[in-house]
Amino acid sequence: MSDHIQHECGLAMIRLLKPLDFYLDKYGTALYGIHKMQLLMQKMRNRGQDGAGIATIKLNMPPGTRYISRKRSNDTAYLRHLFSNVFEHFEDLPEEKLNDPAWLKLNKPYTGELLMGHLRYGTHGYNSIETVHPFLRQNNYISRSLLMAGNFNLTNNDELFQELVELGQFPKEKSDTVLVLEKIGHFLDDEVQRLFNWFKAEGMSNVEINQQIFNHLDIQRILRRAARKFDGGFVWGGMVGFGDAFVLRDPNGIRPAYYYHDDEVVVMASERPAIMTAFDVRFKNIKEVGRGNALIIKHNGHIVEKNCIDPKENKSCSFERIYFSRGNDKEIYDERKKLGKNLAHSILKSVDYDFKNTVFTFVPNTAESSFYGLIDELHKINDEKRAEKMEGKELNKNEIQELLAIRPRIEKLAIKDAKMRTFIADAATRHEMVGNVYDVTYGIVNNEKDTLVLIDDSIVRGTTLKNSIIRIVSRLFPKKVIVVSTAPQIRYPDCYGIDMSKMKNFAAFRALVSLLERDGKEYLLDETYERCKIENEKERGEIKNAVQSLYDHYSYEEVSDQIAKILTPPDLNIPVQIIYQTIEGLHKSCPKHTGDWYFSGNYPTPGGNRVANTAFINYMEKKDVRAY
Repeated sequence: MSDHIQHECGLAMIRLLKPLDFYLDKYGTALYGIHKMQLLMQKMRNRGQDGAGIATIKLNMPPGTRYISRKRSNDTAYLRHLFSNVFEHFEDLPEEKLNDPAWLKLNKPYTGELLMGHLRYGTHGYNSIETVHPFLRQNNYISRSLLMAGNFNLTNNDELFQELVELGQFPKEKSDTVLVLEKIGHFLDDEVQRLFNWFKAEGMSNVEINQQIFNHLDIQRILRRAARKFDGGFVWGGMVGFGDAFVLRDPNGIRPAYYYHDDEVVVMASERPAIMTAFDVRFKNIKEVGRGNALIIKHNGHIVEKNCIDPKENKSCSFERIYFSRGNDKEIYDERKKLGKNLAHSILKSVDYDFKNTVFTFVPNTAESSFYGLIDELHKINDEKRAEKMEGKELNKNEIQELLAIRPRIEKLAIKDAKMRTFIADAATRHEMVGNVYDVTYGIVNNEKDTLVLIDDSIVRGTTLKNSIIRIVSRLFPKKVIVVSTAPQIRYPDCYGIDMSKMKNFAAFRALVSLLERDGKEYLLDETYERCKIENEKERGEIKNAVQSLYDHYSYEEVSDQIAKILTPPDLNIPVQIIYQTIEGLHKSCPKHTGDWYFSGNYPTPGGNRVANTAFINYMEKKDVRAY
């Protein structure tokens, strides 16, 4: 992606199902859990660059001993910093201590059987250590202590906040992390109290009741009650002090959650390949947590997946497939190739199927898989065109060789250079330094003759495209530059995990506004503004996205052409065209992940429609604030 945006966090959980000495005997270390958690988080480091944290719980510890350990870091090298702080507790231990699981568990932190890790990508707000997960709600009663971490965004924080106030709580802030922690914590307390009263009536002592609570705590019931009004995309991981654990997924399956278990371990992660690599397990053995379901792991090792929220239509985030998840998942890799393949005919139509004078390349790294799919389809189409020209004709040797010599010209032209620090510099110098973040391969493009096709996975703001990429590739003096986006036009804000909440930042929306202004239709903006305010006054379930109808005034291609004009540097004399993936092409490539609200405006929850309307209202009122 040429534009940098913040997005989904990463979540991991491990439950060791055997005593620690089992892992020492089989794998040579009693620190097996921590080593595996480090590997899981390392393999998902793409999902968080603001911080990381881990927490562990030791099972069956006697009163008076530490059973919860937590460490968080927002250091620039957060993973290295995090785990160096964890492993420093074991650095100077003699070998006999390192090989004594019972001693380690009793005397050293992070030696628990239950572990949870989190990689934070903050979508809004400041980045302090207090914002790094896991969050802890500690209590002197072990069954009321709660650790939580999540990959999520909720749209109805105000409603949840008010609900907590009405329950008699006094929340310290309105952040959705704190609200969810306190909401689930409230119903955890309620369930513990219910069980306590039940068994107390049977004449049990307080100590005896503890064990009964451990055995009978109903995690499904707690989550059903707590999550009833959650509106958004989420995967929440939680650990109760005595060892129960859960992973709860939203009812539309917006955020991803995968898991694997055998008789040794239960492991959950936001990305499937992380589990495959860390635990050397096969693709087919990894499951996905169902929509609205919770993976529940009881303190005694019993594992079950139960429904906690009525499942709704599958709206798994398609941006996970286009960009966010690492491409070493076979399904994602194949889907990204299909995204490139789907664009081949549109590109060739634009260049009149002129393979001889067209050079194909890609923005480094992010669009590479899609580029491979495009290449495959280009070769296929070229072969078909060649066969058509040869069919029924008697060609001489030179004519045959000339036809065989025509093939797609595939080159790596854009090379991302190391980021340069500008130190003390004026604005013009700083702009020049930022604009040279990419290098190009000179001497490949025939000046004023070749069309250059550059594939990117998505265009959000278009800032880097305009100020850096287009300007730099223009130094190759192509006849024309065609920028291809494997994602459709991003027209609407996201509110389920991605940092895209302001309308003015979207190149597609700016293009729409400029078209309306060009045609003297600014009044449509005012009319939409009034409709948005009316919609947002309605009951939550009745709110509609009032912005969608604005786009009906122009075709998809008209908006694309206007985006190209906006993103073309004003002093550039080379024509620029932008070709976008269609929404139909997206769904054809990624059929299992139909969440497309940032492209289509079709939000899966009522809160999404409210966010779209609010974002437009903010734009019209010139408020530079988030829409939720």
